[in-house]
Amino acid sequence: MVNEVAGFEKDAELLALAEDLRVTVGKFVRGVRTHANTPTTSQSETLALLDRAGPLSVAELAERRNVKHQSMRLVAGQLEAEGLVRKTPHPADGRSQLLSMTEAGRERLADARKARTSEIAKLIEERLSAADRQTLEAAIGIIERLC
Repeated sequence: MVNEVAGFEKDAELLALAEDLRVTVGKFVRGVRTHANTPTTSQSETLALLDRAGPLSVAELAERRNVKHQSMRLVAGQLEAEGLVRKTPHPADGRSQLLSMTEAGRERLADARKARTSEIAKLIEERLSAADRQTLEAAIGIIERLC
């Protein structure tokens, strides 16, 4: 019984720590995006996915973003209309097309990332002491081990 109680307390502590981390990281990311004026949108998330994964079909994008095919088709159409992605024939499936980022899409994504990085740098400069910065650097290493 004592081991069960200790195990429960340990689990509760881990869950509380995990929840605190989830809430804090989410709040931080949303705050940075808001202040950098780069809110997450279906378009920005799709561009980021294409940047990481390379060319994908609408079906693959929908699956990876966990959205309906019809919704992704609309997002893809908007991105194409803005010149941020282009369609090319799928080499393995002649009936399908792949979406890939254009130079304008890469620039839009890079600009948003630069704006968020600048916002974070500003917050670090304004709010953290030298000791806090060292602690933050160590914390980043710890968080990377969780990835």
